[in-house]
Amino acid sequence: MNTADKPNFIYRFLESVERLGNRLPDPAMLFVWALVIVWLVSWFGGGFSFSVPSIDGVRELSIQNQLSGEALATFLSRMVSTFTGFAPLGVVLVAMLGVGVAEQTGFINAGLKSLLSVTPKKLLSPMLLLVAIVSHTAADAGYVLVIPLGGIIFYAAGRHPLAGIACAFAGVSGGFSANFIPSGIDPLLQGFTQQAAQIIDPAREVNPLSNWLFTSVSSVLVIAIGWFITDRIIEPRLQGTPVDGDDLAQGEMDGLSDAERKGLRAGMAAILIGIALITAAVYPSDSPLRSPEGQVTAFSAPIMQSIVPLIFLLFIIPGTVYGYVAGTVKSHRDIIDGMSKSMGTMAYYLVMIFFCAQFTYAFGQSNIGALLAVEGAEVLKALALPGSVTLLGIVALTAFVNLLVGSASGKWALLAPIFVPVLMQVGLSPELTQAAYRVGDSSTNIITPLMPYFPLVVAYCQRWVTGTGIGTVTALMLPFAVTLLIGWSLFLVAYWALGIPLGLAATYTYP
Repeated sequence: MNTADKPNFIYRFLESVERLGNRLPDPAMLFVWALVIVWLVSWFGGGFSFSVPSIDGVRELSIQNQLSGEALATFLSRMVSTFTGFAPLGVVLVAMLGVGVAEQTGFINAGLKSLLSVTPKKLLSPMLLLVAIVSHTAADAGYVLVIPLGGIIFYAAGRHPLAGIACAFAGVSGGFSANFIPSGIDPLLQGFTQQAAQIIDPAREVNPLSNWLFTSVSSVLVIAIGWFITDRIIEPRLQGTPVDGDDLAQGEMDGLSDAERKGLRAGMAAILIGIALITAAVYPSDSPLRSPEGQVTAFSAPIMQSIVPLIFLLFIIPGTVYGYVAGTVKSHRDIIDGMSKSMGTMAYYLVMIFFCAQFTYAFGQSNIGALLAVEGAEVLKALALPGSVTLLGIVALTAFVNLLVGSASGKWALLAPIFVPVLMQVGLSPELTQAAYRVGDSSTNIITPLMPYFPLVVAYCQRWVTGTGIGTVTALMLPFAVTLLIGWSLFLVAYWALGIPLGLAATYTYP
């Protein structure tokens, strides 16, 4: 990227990050080498034992040698199921089938034209960040819907599409723990936090919305940081980067034609009808779409487990209706063609995710991540630092572990029994510890190639700029990650100092 006209330190540093990052092997090979490293480290440290606190008491773990005959036999026998069962794979492919139809028929483009006609160009960044943050309510929908649309929206407005993708990625993943609306992640984390707290105090309970006020106010912070970084750092840096992909022609973003208006009205009517039907189905307290406890947002609720199929339906049906009304669809073959083209864009992603899945499996089986987390927590405990400094240490350690272990719930299942009891013994509440974890967990999501959706973002960028590599995306996201980590951490400490409630039935101190 040409940054000759931007001689300041930040641009030169990001240029170096991009250049060094793009010299790394292809992302698929990066996962292969990471797999080899895990094998070698597990072989060298095989049998090393360590203790991990848990709800049932101290649990003994050991590094598992992944080069043993038994481990390799299991690895080979599970290779296909490891790939096909990799969580992000089905989510992405099913959602993209519906999105592909809506894109191929012109429904998405028409909707964007209408949106751009009422949204000032300068407010696209905060608008996109707001949508990205709200998308957390629908599990992983933001990764497969909001991020690619960010590129299209920015390009349609005459702005650089990679800036739109970076902005959306920052909101969806970097701001993962910021949301105005309670979502399934709240009770999921609460369950682990409460179990960990009961290691010290069996009667201690944690409210599922114990961090809700903090995450709500944090949404404003994330939008402000993302808006500034996008408009003042990322987009100016991209001015010399040509868009050489074949994703969209600028001419397609002229004003709406009469046919497009009719099609858009019909497509939006189909969406509204679909939403009304879903609402009516969920509304009864005994709805089969609710959890057994009658909750809508619980992870066990069928409606929450059906988010991706609903995205598929809420795009393929309006997209098809739009196509027939606007005249862009002549027969069912056009619909199938849209799905096929959508899958074609996922070819590179499929290759990368195959090797990513194998690495993730081996890393999880080796227990190396657990050892790193335990040792880091022991260092924090031994330092016996003041409360605020210890809290920042929790954020920093979580951010580091997040570079190696992507799953928010899996990471907290491991870290909660370590962090929560330790901080309770120095007078800090489980709710405050959970808030610190959420800050660290979010901030570095966007700069680790080992995060399952990172290869997907690389693929999105390559649709616009064909030379995009890991270094390109890392350099784009690094300003967001660093600013969020520092700014959000200081915000948490200030929030705590002011005594603003974290959420429902939440305290700052224990007991």
